[in-house]
Amino acid sequence: MKSFLRIVLSIIPFIYMALIWYMSSNPDDLILDLPSSATDRFIKEALHLIEFAILYVLFVVALAANHKLTAAASLTAAIIAGLYGIIDELHQSFVPARSATLIDAIKDIVGVLAVYFHIQYHYFKHQRGFLTVIERILPKKLRDA
Repeated sequence: MKSFLRIVLSIIPFIYMALIWYMSSNPDDLILDLPSSATDRFIKEALHLIEFAILYVLFVVALAANHKLTAAASLTAAIIAGLYGIIDELHQSFVPARSATLIDAIKDIVGVLAVYFHIQYHYFKHQRGFLTVIERILPKKLRDA
């Protein structure tokens, strides 16, 4: 069961990447279109800050579940999540009824960096937080099972 959980946690970031790609391939009002245009715009702009931060967290959780989370691996995951944000913005520039802006790419990266520094401080500096719980739930000796 724990091996299955480890596999699922390792696959989730890639499923999430596919979901991001799918949502970016469609008009921005396909999934969410609120009656108030100001609220709709605010929520969609705020999503830039968290969308790729979530991707980074999913990568970090997958690394922690497999006992491969190091400072270097965390930085690599942050870079991948940030680059995927940039790639997603470029992708949107080719989709009708979508747009890509530099400020959106910056918001994607700022969201990733905020969570990256949070994890650096809480996990690597103080060894606390949800990642330590994941590592306790999935002991290292099961890694090769």
